[in-house]
Order: sequence, then structure tokens, then C-alpha cells
Amino acid sequence: MLGVSGGIAAYKSCELVRELRRRGAMVRVMMTSRAQEFVTPMTFAALSEQPVLTNIFPEGRSAAIEHIDWSRWPEVIVLCPATANLLAKLAQGFADDPVSATVRAARVPLVLCPAMNSAMWEDALVQRNVTLLKETGYQFVDPEFGALATTQEGEGWGRLARLDWILSGILAALQKQKPLAGKKILVTAGRTEEYLDPVRMMTNPSTGRMGFALAEAARALGGRVTLISGPTNLTPPYDIELVPVVSAAEMAAAAQKHYPATDILAMAAAVSDYRPHTMAPEKMKKSAASFQLELERTVDILATLGEQKNRALHIGFAVETENELENAKDKLRRKRLDLIVLNNPRHDGVGFAVETNRVTLIDRNGQVQELELMSKLAVAFKIFERALKLN
Repeated sequence: MLGVSGGIAAYKSCELVRELRRRGAMVRVMMTSRAQEFVTPMTFAALSEQPVLTNIFPEGRSAAIEHIDWSRWPEVIVLCPATANLLAKLAQGFADDPVSATVRAARVPLVLCPAMNSAMWEDALVQRNVTLLKETGYQFVDPEFGALATTQEGEGWGRLARLDWILSGILAALQKQKPLAGKKILVTAGRTEEYLDPVRMMTNPSTGRMGFALAEAARALGGRVTLISGPTNLTPPYDIELVPVVSAAEMAAAAQKHYPATDILAMAAAVSDYRPHTMAPEKMKKSAASFQLELERTVDILATLGEQKNRALHIGFAVETENELENAKDKLRRKRLDLIVLNNPRHDGVGFAVETNRVTLIDRNGQVQELELMSKLAVAFKIFERALKLN
């Protein structure tokens, strides 16, 4: 259930409804009277294909029945945008509009997405209300720094969090169990790039989607996540420590730095196996019809960390196009993995730039589990579910 209050960011809630529906969710919307000054109830009714609650005293029905019924309907309530006025009402226990009255009666997780002018967000009383609500158990997707509603305001804190971050907050709120709570999860993602000269490089097509999905799933399950990522166009994950790197050497150094405190290591990055022996200081000019390029091996990060392994659980990935099971099992043994995730990019719906994956999970006990085609996020949850059974 989405609660919309009266701020300019209300228009962004329309896109949130669309995306939640695209992901298969049923969505109902409730609105304050001021929210209806920015977006009409008809808009949300059309996007959600559900009724919209706009009045605490609806005609022909008991107000008590209406908001109580609505409070029992959802698995999670999201307030987006949550204005300073709504935060104050919730902090003081008010229930005088459809949103606050429904929230008062609800017994489901609540996610608040504040949005307001930076001066309002930084106001001491607003921050007091935020602190009180967090201590009470409300979950927040805090606003970010960026351009505000008018050109006069410029940039500041208070801008509604980006859509991907709000979706991550909702995902975490929906997880009734937090099996990774208190655990440190180290994830690697994306490709690495090895430069021949200042403008040319060797790389691969990895987009980082699988690694980012692992990081998001781990956070939703309660883990403290560090994500080491090569170059990618993906949105930085919400509430996750992101360590950007470029080369295999940089990724290896970052992994060594963060590994000692790790409880679960998930190496989804497509790390370059080779790099140029030397990097030209200036752009190489075209001359001969062909030339030879001398390559050298990069550090095998997974094998190196495997040699240092003590208490951490190690998850590796194997992209294979032939002798898939045999090659994956060999990698599992050689690199001292607890679980390996096997896939073949030649299969339909599987690859570097798609949102789905079909994988086979092989654990250290020799158990093999083939998963059907599903989203990479769903695959990530399955991976952690299987890995936790090995502890």
C-alpha cells in the first residue's frame, strides 16, 4: 500500500506504482487531501487498477471500517513522499486523514521516504521526529542530495531518494526473516578493464547485474554489505558500501583489504585473466598491418583468497560453454569454494546484459541443484538460501 502526502515529489510516486506493478505487485494507494492538489486520484486508480482511498469519512461506509479494512490489506506500507507534516503527525500519534489513520491501525512494516526542501529536512524538530520514528521501528529510505524542486533552491539534502533505492527499501521490509543479520558480506561485481594505452583496453561484456543483485539480496536479508565493483552503468545500491575499481589489480587489492572481516564472500565479478605486459604511455598510432601484444596473467583473486580461507563461506561463479559440470566442479575443488554458481551465456535468457539468469548450484558436498529461468535478484536469494544451509 502506498500512502501519498502533499509534496511536489508526489508525481514521482506514479512511477513507483508503475514499477511495482511491473514487478508483479498488487498496489493500493491512499492520499491526503493535499496530495490530491498535486496528482489526481484517477491517475493512481488507473496505474494501480485498484480503488484509491481519499477520505477518512467515505460516503456510504463507516470510517472505522474503511481505514481498518485498508490497514489489514497490505504486506507493507510505503509512504512516498513523506512530508514534514506527515512525519510530525506520525511521530505524535495523529490519525486525522486517510494515510495517518490507516498507518495507526496497521501491523505491517512501514517504509518512509521523506522529501522536502533542504531547510525543512535539516530543521531540528523534523530531525527529532525522524529519530523518534526510527527508534519506534519505522524504516526509512532517507532523501539524497541533489537538485530540488525550484531553480532558486538549487541543490541540497531533501530530494526524494531515487526509485531503485526505494524499491530496495521495500524489498528489505518484506523480508520477515533476517538470516544474514550481524554478518559481513563481501561481493564483487562487474568487469575489470586492462589498458593497453590511455584510450584502449581489454575487457568483457559484464554489466555487474548479477553482483549487484547479490548485494541487494544480502542487504535485504540483514547483512552488512561491501560491494567491490568494476566499471558499470548501474545505480549505486542503497545503504551498501560501494568500492569502485577498474583493473584486476585494483579489485584484488580491495578484496584483500576487506576480506579479513568477511563472513560470506560472493565473487561474481568477471575479472580479466590477462593484462598487457606493459601499458603504452601515449596512444599507439596505426602503423604496421598487424602487431603482437604480449600479455601476462592477472592475480587469481578467488584462488588467492581460497588459500587464506578460514571461517568465511566462499561462493564462486563459473561461466562455461562446454563440459559445464566437469569444469565447474573442478573450479569448486581447486579454489576451495563452498558453493559454485554455474551458467552458460549461450542459453536463452542468460547472459551479461539481461535481467534473467538460469544457473546450476553445486556445493562442496557434491549436491547439484538446477534452477529455472528467473530474475537475477531471485537467483541471488536462492544462492544465499543454499549457502546458509552449508553453515
